[in-house]
Amino acid sequence: MHMADALLSPAVGATFWAGTIAVSGYASKKLKEQIDDKLIPLMGVLGAFIFAAQMINFTIPGTGSSGHLGGGMILAIILGPYAAFLVMASVLTVQALFFADGGLLALGCNIWNLGFYPCFLVYPLIYKPLVGGGKNPGRILVVSLLSAVVALQLGAFSVVIATLLSGKSELPFGAFVLLMQPIHLAIGIVEGFVTAGVINYVRSTRSEILESSAATISLGPAVSLKKVLITFAVLAAITGGALSWFASTHPDGLEWSIERVTGKDELPGQEQGIAPLLKGIQEKTAFLPDYGFKQAGKASKKGEPPPAWPGIEGGTSASGIIGAVIVLGMIVLIGMGIRAVRRRQNEQ
Repeated sequence: MHMADALLSPAVGATFWAGTIAVSGYASKKLKEQIDDKLIPLMGVLGAFIFAAQMINFTIPGTGSSGHLGGGMILAIILGPYAAFLVMASVLTVQALFFADGGLLALGCNIWNLGFYPCFLVYPLIYKPLVGGGKNPGRILVVSLLSAVVALQLGAFSVVIATLLSGKSELPFGAFVLLMQPIHLAIGIVEGFVTAGVINYVRSTRSEILESSAATISLGPAVSLKKVLITFAVLAAITGGALSWFASTHPDGLEWSIERVTGKDELPGQEQGIAPLLKGIQEKTAFLPDYGFKQAGKASKKGEPPPAWPGIEGGTSASGIIGAVIVLGMIVLIGMGIRAVRRRQNEQ
């Protein structure tokens, strides 16, 4: 669901940017009041894992489309909404800046769609009340499925609304929404199963993590996160370094919907204004565009055969490992910055 700049007008893109910056500031303020030293490395390894997991598109049978994990519900359930939103924002920022996945004008919209809805709507209003303090794996599975589906449906509908407000006549509201919602329903079901699996693992290993995220983020000196941290770090390395080779070559749900409506896999970009300026910046910062080396990351020409599967490419593995490390480092720096501000205020 990573939107390209061509789908948005500058006004709509700027509006979502403003909303995302405001929520990021609010989340940072709330996290400053609650942050635990042990939360910072947990945020980092989970961000690295979500980055790597988003590289793996899975085929939606019978559609010619694919989807990938969003990860917002996993982050919100384990970390709480404030830390989760900042982690998702970090993941998507790294993807856009260094891998040209999603446009810079659309970055605010992408963070909003994949971060705000699961963290600040679905988690507190659906997942948390329905799961409560229950530890039954079956209950967690059912509620995770419901939560993931609702979060993806809200995000997909938000994409449609953003294109409508941007005046994209090539994507009429009725046709676009009738394609976007069902395909993201299928993606949401898969995400629900993955979410339940991850949450049940964390609950069986360190239930204190989930209990703390439901109240205040304070794990205490007696709680060791070593096993959980190692597990997610190893999963991030394996997923980004090797499993990413097996990502589906089909277009994702958004690209598939656009192609069905317009007959083209993407809309033409704007030739004037802020969009081409941001595109030029992205071309300079993205050293591994489309998760591959630059000479191998160029767009395929019409008539060329589809890429081979599995795509065993050194550039893909490098992207998965390097991206995960950048995300981890960025999140740790953010967490340390928030902690430093809190300490400084406490000393005054």
